[in-house]
Amino acid sequence: MKQSAQSDFYYFNKFDLAISKANPLGVGHKYMVIRPDPGRKDSNLERKFDSAIQAIDYFREQKGNSELAIGKFAEKSLLFKDTVATMKEGKVDYVKKEFQSAYYSPALKNSHYVDRGKGFSIEQAANMLQGRAVFREDMMSRGGEQYKAWSQYQFNEPKDKYGNYTMKQFSDGYGFDLRKELANYEIKDLYQKATTDKLVTELQNGNMAMVRAIGPGGDDMPLRIEAVPRYGNINFYEMSGKPLKREDFLSVMETEKGKGQEKDKDKNKESSHELSV
Repeated sequence: MKQSAQSDFYYFNKFDLAISKANPLGVGHKYMVIRPDPGRKDSNLERKFDSAIQAIDYFREQKGNSELAIGKFAEKSLLFKDTVATMKEGKVDYVKKEFQSAYYSPALKNSHYVDRGKGFSIEQAANMLQGRAVFREDMMSRGGEQYKAWSQYQFNEPKDKYGNYTMKQFSDGYGFDLRKELANYEIKDLYQKATTDKLVTELQNGNMAMVRAIGPGGDDMPLRIEAVPRYGNINFYEMSGKPLKREDFLSVMETEKGKGQEKDKDKNKESSHELSV
């Protein structure tokens, strides 16, 4: 937030987002960093956090003895405490096994800028940090021209001078049509415009949308799907997150088309072989 130099108005210019591997906190739970109070013997100082990333960063800044814990509270009273890391004389000497992935894995962080109310939403930004692409119709070029594009972070590329991930974009010219791609699969209720519009919006925001699809053997299955504009297709997953073959959910028409294309390829190979002989 920044105050205008000409008025008393404040403007929302950017937000910072970070994602860690820590499990979500339960209701009434908070992270706690506990350390001895230097001004009072046999007394401790506590600082509470909702964010695992902020709690871990603050814990690592400590110089003496300190404890990182997850506590459950009811009306400000501590019901129980689970210690997940400890520090002695500025050195970490214990990290709970179940918390090690969250503690030692670097958090993914990025800043997102907002220009007069336009920019990526928190929902979109969170999905981008998880590796998915999002679609916006109000992208603006440096020349001031508006355009539509899918955007996706390039985690394998160096960050820019501001410490943010660079983006790869796929505009209309790239050729990915989400609605046409959805129509290639046996996804239920796509014949209803309202249902299709809702699904398209979810996928454009980078979500892993839940659908019901007809799988192998005619089974009606609950699945999650995501849009992959880079490769011009959709990924399918079990509800548990296990990847599935998208070919298993192709519509009958697309399956027959694929078989026809394979036959044509075989004929071409035979013709080519005969000519070569």
